[in-house]
Amino acid sequence: MDESDIDDQSRDARWALHERAAGQHGVVSQQDLTDAGLGESQRRWQLDSGRLQRVAPRVYRISGSPDTREQRLTIGLLSLGVRSWVSYEAAATLHGMDRSDPDAVEFTIERGRRPTRLPWQVHTTKFVAANDTVVVDGFRVTSATRTVLDLAHARATRQRVEAAFDSAVRMGLSHPQVLASRLATLRGSGRWGVALIERILPDSGGHSPLERTFLRIVREAELPRPVTQSVQRSTTGRHVARVDFLFAEHRMVVEVTGRLGHVSDAERSRDAQRRNELQDLGFVVIEYTSTQIWNHPNWVRTDLIRRLRSTPNRLA
Repeated sequence: MDESDIDDQSRDARWALHERAAGQHGVVSQQDLTDAGLGESQRRWQLDSGRLQRVAPRVYRISGSPDTREQRLTIGLLSLGVRSWVSYEAAATLHGMDRSDPDAVEFTIERGRRPTRLPWQVHTTKFVAANDTVVVDGFRVTSATRTVLDLAHARATRQRVEAAFDSAVRMGLSHPQVLASRLATLRGSGRWGVALIERILPDSGGHSPLERTFLRIVREAELPRPVTQSVQRSTTGRHVARVDFLFAEHRMVVEVTGRLGHVSDAERSRDAQRRNELQDLGFVVIEYTSTQIWNHPNWVRTDLIRRLRSTPNRLA
């Protein structure tokens, strides 16, 4: 069978195959070849001519398609099958978590299955709950909460796990109560990382390392824990501000800022309006800078205690 015969017989099949590959970052599975209607001889010709390249068991790349991280993730999921998920650092990157590795390619499959031989790390797990997996940008991926647990299991540093979780909270992908609930099911399991999660939970709820550090200062001072990311509205229901911390009984708002250098006139104007509107609602508004919180935590603690005690609802 010469090339012209192959082209005549497989034109529709090749079109269908390329349509499929276009939605899969330039790669197709063995099943995709079958679904497109390529017979065995046509498949061999595609491979022999270099139009298809075998890149993993049961997975092929369309020649000339760019080698991207997304393509590698697709190759892994197609080769490992439907009970496989992008996980660990690769999942953290897909979720957009802080400090993630943009080049990571990692997968998880259920324990007991024989993993496909791939050039990337494939983890195994005994149990995957229904809420442990989601779809992000078309990829099967472990949920944000499960990803945080996996990072702790992989012995990532405390700072790495905190950054992942705080950013997940900021993006609305997880919540301290959700992580605490999941942790309760893991206690006593012997799973590595449980102790680390227990350590990071008490100061969770903020959106950044700076907010986490402030919550630790509050906890260590044995002060009442403030409400984090509290939305304040005017008497007419208009949104006024989302504040970092609210000591509700004291009608006190605490903002923490990591700004460096000068801010623009427009930013200063917005900040002033925001502060004025919060004060109109009856709040005392104070601000601590990143330098104060990180370099002078004892002063922040002393100052916060003094300010709380000076409000109408004094601390006991």
